[in-house]
Amino acid sequence: MAISELDFPLGVVARSHSDAQQLATALAEAVAAALRAAIDSHGTATLVVSGGRSPIAFFECLAEQPLPWARVLVSLADERWVPVGHADSNEGLVRRHLLRGPAADARLLGLYQRADSLQAAAQLADQALAELPPIDVLVLGMGDDGHTASLFPDSPGLSEALRGDCPRRCLPMLAPSVPHQRLTLTRPLLAAARLPLLAIQGPGKLDTLQQALQLNDPERMPIQAFLRAPLEIHWCP
Repeated sequence: MAISELDFPLGVVARSHSDAQQLATALAEAVAAALRAAIDSHGTATLVVSGGRSPIAFFECLAEQPLPWARVLVSLADERWVPVGHADSNEGLVRRHLLRGPAADARLLGLYQRADSLQAAAQLADQALAELPPIDVLVLGMGDDGHTASLFPDSPGLSEALRGDCPRRCLPMLAPSVPHQRLTLTRPLLAAARLPLLAIQGPGKLDTLQQALQLNDPERMPIQAFLRAPLEIHWCP
């Protein structure tokens, strides 16, 4: 099955690439072009990215893009509740692979907060995100279970996080099969991005995407909440 065979809502653009490196390069070029346009339009640009291992090649390609990085604010769609120096920290990943060379001039607004509980950390992160301007570019990933950011099926708090009128910017979230507790941006904040992009690799992720399109139930597959225009999907086998 090819991504062109899927039945996407009107206005959703799907792009196929030959391999992971080509995907990373094309995605970096698309993101850089959108950030430049935002800077030309209103002087600054806000980029929100996802963590995990998949985006590393994209981060490294994006770091090489010629941009006025000092005008770019970078933040995260989600975070594991671990210190920044921890090997599983999304912020640490961004610092190592994206904010290097000229891109080190960008400002980073992280989600991790030291607190006595995950709930207290989420409240502190929610307050910190008051500084986040409207998102110009959002780069999401997707798990085999249809989760995106840290919006996991069957996680306590998922219904609240997916509400279109959720008043919180950040909520605590539990990953059922993953050891770390999470912090995640909520649906209203993510869905308001001017340019949302979804990057996925492999036939398994394509099957998951097809299921989400057919299921039409964000509670069971949260990625479904974001499968609408002006989404741009980048995929490789």
